Amino acid sequence: MNNDFKNKTVIITGASAGVGAATARSFACLGANLVLVARGQVALDKITEELTAITSVINIAMDINDPTANENLLIKAEQAFGSVDVLINNAGFHQRGEVERNNANDLAKMVDVNLRAPIQLSCLILPYLRKAGGGAIVNVGSLAGRTPLQGAATYAATKAGLRAFTYSLADELQGTSIYVGVVSPGPINTGFIMSEIDKVEDIVFSQPMSTAQQVADAIVSVARGEAIEISLPRASGWLTTVSYLFPKLRRALRPALYRKGRKAKEKYKQRNAKP
Repeated sequence: MNNDFKNKTVIITGASAGVGAATARSFACLGANLVLVARGQVALDKITEELTAITSVINIAMDINDPTANENLLIKAEQAFGSVDVLINNAGFHQRGEVERNNANDLAKMVDVNLRAPIQLSCLILPYLRKAGGGAIVNVGSLAGRTPLQGAATYAATKAGLRAFTYSLADELQGTSIYVGVVSPGPINTGFIMSEIDKVEDIVFSQPMSTAQQVADAIVSVARGEAIEISLPRASGWLTTVSYLFPKLRRALRPALYRKGRKAKEKYKQRNAKP
């Protein structure tokens, strides 16, 4: 087993379920010390209890939109484990539907959770990473951040901004021992999508669905500096690149992708309905 994260301190936001919990399990198995962050204390305590048998874990129930809480998070992490080595910006929020049918405050919240908070945390952690002699920042983006997505305009904008921030920061830190990268998954078989499947745009399901563990594996790879970006599935990453570069082609393909996604969504709904 590769133990390159043994005794390293890894902070994971949105750690209580889904991709965050899977990522916590992966780093726990690699011997990392974990700082798990989410809003709900009960869910945090559950994953903490599970992983305490494997490694050292603390949890902090907080709102990442609180600048003071973010500063205190890093202070507490260093006090608990002596250093801070890795930040996984995984927490996300998605208010689905077209802009005109949404509440303006909900759209603003998406910007705060998905973009502003990761930028702030990334800035705050840099002195800690330099003090530790290196480390990593991994942002969890989305295929929606690689191409415009109708019905998820603000979400796509936040993930596109996060991706642009990632690449820019990686260039700023080139030649240091600090790795910066982004994981851009398509649909993931977690409650983030499946619990509100009827609200999810049909086109989302035109792409193969990944598991939380597959995304977690990609996060670990990016934290190791093996890639600046990993798209899941890889073929979907290529498709988003083509659709971004050729908008007329994207619009021409959209009806077929919606039909394909609608059929796939019905299959997922039927599968979930089975006892």
